[in-house]
Amino acid sequence: MKELSNKLLGGRQGAVGLAILALLLLVVFPLWLDLFRLGLLGKYVTYAFVAVSLVLLWGNGGILSLGQGMFFGLGGYCMAMFLKLEASDPVSTKIQTTPGIPDFMDWNQITELPWFWLPFKSLPLTLVLVLVVPTLLAFIIGYAMFKRRVGGVYFAIITQAIALILSILIIGQQGYTGGVNGITDLKTMLGWDIRTDSAKYILYFVNAGLLIGCMLLARYILTSKFGMLLLAMRDKEERVRFSGYDVSNFKIFIFCVAAMMSGIGGAMFTLQVGFMSPSFVGIVPSIEMVIFAAVGGRMSLIGAVYGTLLVNFGRTMFSETFPELWLFLMGGLFIAVVMFFPDGLAGIYDKYARKFNVSGIASKYVAKFSKKAAKMIGEKYE
Repeated sequence: MKELSNKLLGGRQGAVGLAILALLLLVVFPLWLDLFRLGLLGKYVTYAFVAVSLVLLWGNGGILSLGQGMFFGLGGYCMAMFLKLEASDPVSTKIQTTPGIPDFMDWNQITELPWFWLPFKSLPLTLVLVLVVPTLLAFIIGYAMFKRRVGGVYFAIITQAIALILSILIIGQQGYTGGVNGITDLKTMLGWDIRTDSAKYILYFVNAGLLIGCMLLARYILTSKFGMLLLAMRDKEERVRFSGYDVSNFKIFIFCVAAMMSGIGGAMFTLQVGFMSPSFVGIVPSIEMVIFAAVGGRMSLIGAVYGTLLVNFGRTMFSETFPELWLFLMGGLFIAVVMFFPDGLAGIYDKYARKFNVSGIASKYVAKFSKKAAKMIGEKYE
């Protein structure tokens, strides 16, 4: 039991770090932020799924993917297709030429629901497809690339090209995907209105809970024998291959796990924000997600989450104040981190904070604050 706990939490320091993050996400921010800002935070948390997946893939596996946005988008589109079908019942769409199909299909003179939309009439099947579709695409790409020993910068460029192709394909097939506008006007999930204030609170907590679950899974993978092999493959791939291991299979597996996590983030994005569009599939969002992991620390699961939140809060702040400059600021931030802090925020913490036993001090404050927060929440909902 203790061994399992150590694998999931990463020892005392990892447990304290995860407890602080959980406390911030589940208690401090919901109590401190208004609903609008909490909704923004929920959107940032969905990006953190991708950042965590990049820690597995890039930080520990040495596989830089510049196309994680396509897996995020596929998960989001799967959820959006289910929600859109529910919003397109024959009564709500009776003014259309063909009632019972999404409005953008009717505008494009499609008179019958395409076959690949049919599975999304079922929520359980949709939830399965949120996991399966990104994973399947990752398996096809990974099998085609890793079995031929394609890696490094070539793999990064190919994933970028595939992300671009997918976004162009989605935009070009407007009648089936909603085109450049994406899938919008999403209202309910099994009759539950996801636009209400209470729904937004619930979805935020589900989102944060799933992120912590993904972090525990990632930690378990990294502390297992497979995690050690990942590090060995990153540093000395040929030695691992000569030791008798099939390196390509390990790479395919971790690429699929990273794609699945990104897909979960995409599905939660659709539920939190209420739409999905090709602007979250292409090259730009994929590179931004790499920046999130780089700023937080590509070797640290917790650092990647903080990096995602920090960069996105900065982007919101700068885009509100200096809308024409924020892209330059973001590029400058990435260059500065790569040049001066290659291990990101996590590296700075490791270099300075450990000297002062910050985790020990923090654990005492976490325990005290948890008691106070539990009391505040109890009083708030009495």
